Amino acid sequence: MNRRFVIEAVMIAIYGQLLLPKRPVEYRIPYSTIMELYDMKDSPEPVMPDPDDDRHVKGKIGEMIAYFEDPFNKKKLERALMAPWKESPPLPINDRVTMIVVNAVENMQYGEMLDPIETELVLASLRLQCPVLTDHIEFQDKVVQNSIPVQVFDIDDYEFAVEEDVPASDEHSQ
Repeated sequence: MNRRFVIEAVMIAIYGQLLLPKRPVEYRIPYSTIMELYDMKDSPEPVMPDPDDDRHVKGKIGEMIAYFEDPFNKKKLERALMAPWKESPPLPINDRVTMIVVNAVENMQYGEMLDPIETELVLASLRLQCPVLTDHIEFQDKVVQNSIPVQVFDIDDYEFAVEEDVPASDEHSQ
């Protein structure tokens, strides 16, 4: 069985190890985070503090955009956009990694506590019954401090999250 995670598209571009898991992984990606890739790629603001790393990551973001714009993949993405919470057909990356784009809908349920992207990640996690994978410490802290009933793994704990058969629950992990 595939290990599933809700994740922002940019995390896959930044962290190459996410494409080389030891067992099959399925990433559920809110569509709005794909749209963020365009802003990040064209922004004069750095994604990474080191200029060489920033150029590399922006190149990877460009590759990811090209992947999503490929006519075959674009057609799959368009299917997900037909209705709220609809999912795209699987978009295989390699023999162990598949992405599914989710037309997540931010409903202001956590508007005071979380920004719109964070809210979409939480709502997707709740709806799809799978943990969130992120490197945003502040987001992880907000989940714990506000007792939001989702499981969150830090990117640094990726190997553990993939290897362990951790059931989706109300437990918070960091």
